[in-house]
Amino acid sequence: MKANEVLDMLKRRFPNEPEYHQAVSEVLGTIEEVYNEHPEFEKSNLIERLCIPDRIFSFRVTWVDDKGQVQTNMGYRVQHNNAIGPYKGGIRFHASVNLSILKFLAFEQTFKNSLTTLPMGGAKGGSDFSPRGKSNAEIMRFCQAFVTELWRHIGPDTDVPAGDIGVGGREVGYMYGMYKKLARENTGTFTGKGIEFGGSLIRPEATGYGNVYFLLQMLKTKGIDIKDKVVTVSGSGNVAQYTVEKLITLGAKVVTMSDSDGYIYDPDGIDREKLDYIMELKNLYRGRIREYAEKYGVKYVPGARPWGEKCDIAMPSATQNEINGDDARALLANGCFAVSEGANMPSTPEAIDEFLKARILYAPGKAANAGGVSVSGLEMTQNAQKLSWSAEEVDQKLKDIMANIHEQCLKYGTQEDGYVNYVKGANVAGFMKVAKAMMAQGIL
Repeated sequence: MKANEVLDMLKRRFPNEPEYHQAVSEVLGTIEEVYNEHPEFEKSNLIERLCIPDRIFSFRVTWVDDKGQVQTNMGYRVQHNNAIGPYKGGIRFHASVNLSILKFLAFEQTFKNSLTTLPMGGAKGGSDFSPRGKSNAEIMRFCQAFVTELWRHIGPDTDVPAGDIGVGGREVGYMYGMYKKLARENTGTFTGKGIEFGGSLIRPEATGYGNVYFLLQMLKTKGIDIKDKVVTVSGSGNVAQYTVEKLITLGAKVVTMSDSDGYIYDPDGIDREKLDYIMELKNLYRGRIREYAEKYGVKYVPGARPWGEKCDIAMPSATQNEINGDDARALLANGCFAVSEGANMPSTPEAIDEFLKARILYAPGKAANAGGVSVSGLEMTQNAQKLSWSAEEVDQKLKDIMANIHEQCLKYGTQEDGYVNYVKGANVAGFMKVAKAMMAQGIL
């Protein structure tokens, strides 16, 4: 297999899908060597079968707004690979959603889920509907219309969706309620549900907490303590909020958060009280991060990302491609020695090259942010067993899973000179498990 030839083939067959091409390119470049050590993979054309999704559902979603006007959006579900378990992956509601983004996310999800050691395949779904500015009633009607189209293609042993950008507990609740009504079953098909109806403790916190747990594993390899380290975090949604929460409890100093309008810089650090304000602002009032700057009298930079601020550690937790080459060089120039990704593919290929060239601690999203889907898997287990675990039990299992992922990255990513290439480690570890499962199950 030659990575560039496979990528050229995909670009010809699926033009105008840059995010999908970027995700595939990043993986193929790191697994080419190990792939070619297995001629049986090439004989069964495994790489092409792995890159192209099993199936894609696309559908129109029609709903009525509060003014009585009929609105239409597009809905999608990309079921990428189920070699090691039921399809598993979030649903994203955002104006930017298109097939390219969902294919990249489903492709990444396949390897991320493989790394968790839990039996889950990879999928992703969503719509170009944006909850921002919509009433609860409008969001409920949209979610119900979305699931009316999707419900036949999901199920507890088939495909288990969860939340993502624009889809939190409220949206999951509405979708699960409609699914349950249509399917006439109560088997926990969605994860990220409310505690009252099958959800798991620690699930809202899991992606942010898991990212910090992975970061701690990386720092431990260098004997570095996180206490008093200055951290820049992007985003102000679920992942960013709980990343900051865990960092605060560990004694780190978080100085930035952001949203799509800009970022705030608080030189004194975001403490528990300030974080509570952000959580209320974002989760209850759907407000903008600039209101934090107005309340606490700190710097607000509109239309920008926080990567120009001085820090020891950067934790991008907003969206894809939010750190470009210039941002990466700015981080490095300001003394940043660790980057751990809470978002999916937040660094461009140029940024990743800069991090690896500088030989800093760099954790790609498919490893560092796997905590969310890990606890989703634990939620599936609890639902299947008709029981619930304590927060302490779930948190300990999450720590164990993140430590295990780190071990796999060390195994496959440690170079001869001792530097750990976590990108290669995560990609090879995730790929080998899926590849062996596909080979064992025959050509399907």
